[in-house]
Amino acid sequence: MIARRISYLIATVLLLSAAHAGSAQEFFLKKGDVVVVMGDSITEQRLYSTYLEIWAQTRFPSHNLTFRNVGIGGDRSTGGNNRFKRDVLTHKPNVLTVDFGMNDGNYNLKDFDQKAFATYMKGLQGIADQAKAANIRVAWITPQPVEHNPGDPKEAYNSTLEKFSAGVGETAKKNDGLFVNQFHPYWAVIDKARKAGEKGRITGGDAVHPGPAGQAVMAAAILQGMNFPREVSTATVTALKDGGVGNLRNCDVSNVEFKDGTVRFERKDLALPFFPEQAKSILKWSPLLQDMNHYGLVVVGLPAGKYDVKLGGKKVATFTDADLKKGVNLAEAALAAGPVADQVNAVVKAINDKTNYYHGQIYSPLVLGRNIGAKNPDFKDVAKEKVEAHRQKLIAERMERMPALDAAIRKALEPRPHLVEITPAK
Repeated sequence: MIARRISYLIATVLLLSAAHAGSAQEFFLKKGDVVVVMGDSITEQRLYSTYLEIWAQTRFPSHNLTFRNVGIGGDRSTGGNNRFKRDVLTHKPNVLTVDFGMNDGNYNLKDFDQKAFATYMKGLQGIADQAKAANIRVAWITPQPVEHNPGDPKEAYNSTLEKFSAGVGETAKKNDGLFVNQFHPYWAVIDKARKAGEKGRITGGDAVHPGPAGQAVMAAAILQGMNFPREVSTATVTALKDGGVGNLRNCDVSNVEFKDGTVRFERKDLALPFFPEQAKSILKWSPLLQDMNHYGLVVVGLPAGKYDVKLGGKKVATFTDADLKKGVNLAEAALAAGPVADQVNAVVKAINDKTNYYHGQIYSPLVLGRNIGAKNPDFKDVAKEKVEAHRQKLIAERMERMPALDAAIRKALEPRPHLVEITPAK
């Protein structure tokens, strides 16, 4: 019954998605974009938003993108509308992602709450009006489904969430925004697992707040809705005496040599693959790593046999000459070990450092005022009438560090050449 309810509105939502997905040729985020990610506690978890940022930054290192997360636990579209000036305009963004709906439906398991839906839509429209006034492009994101254990009656809430998702599509259409449907791609992964006999929750966390596995599905669905390109880069080389270079996509290749049955060359990629290590459990049910990353290698002219692929001197995979001639996707292997994995890890650290500093030192304790009081050493000797001025002073002072943290991300993203070797397997 629940599955039938979830299917009921799928045609409407997908039609809205197709009609308002924007250009099929270009990624939604452009060079120099400042992106504010707004939502409720699922956004404040800083999981899908961080994966969204890492994927976007590693795929477009030269775009100089800037991200700020302003998710608040328990929030609704009306809250987002009310805090727009404080939490959005402060950052002077040209892009906003909006992900509300989970709380807005009041977790009603019975009749659809039309009054709650009207309030939700009013809040979304308020956000839309303010975004248009500030010339901000908006990606309107549906809520994801809840995932209880199969058969749990509380999953009836998904009927409400699906109708709210259709409302998101209506808002996007009305305001010329980008509609991003994560509800149905997310449910499709759950449905696949259940049809294969899975009896438990596959997305981690709790029913409302997914863990890394579910939030990777969220981030991927959002990015795909933004026309995210799967291609990272592809290098084609030829096993000739003096070496040879064929088609190159988004990478540079130099110093190619073929000697003693081994092909060696330097490869410098202009983008990087990514998949969150902590989300790998979802790969049992969805090929997200491969779907989101094509890190290609083509080697033609090799004698028949098996070959080890080494990156930076580390063996990462073994293929036949036929595999290599056809072309292989090294994304998973490159992310497991070697120089590509090392650089991606450095980017992840830099982004986490920035995100954790902003949330932990600025947004949560000062902007939201969650830790203002006598027990906070920053306010210990501050007179009551001066607390607000002191709070604003601290925000301004701590925000001064943010450009350096953003710069550290860009530094970690700079292309780095590494040695690639294709050598006969022993």
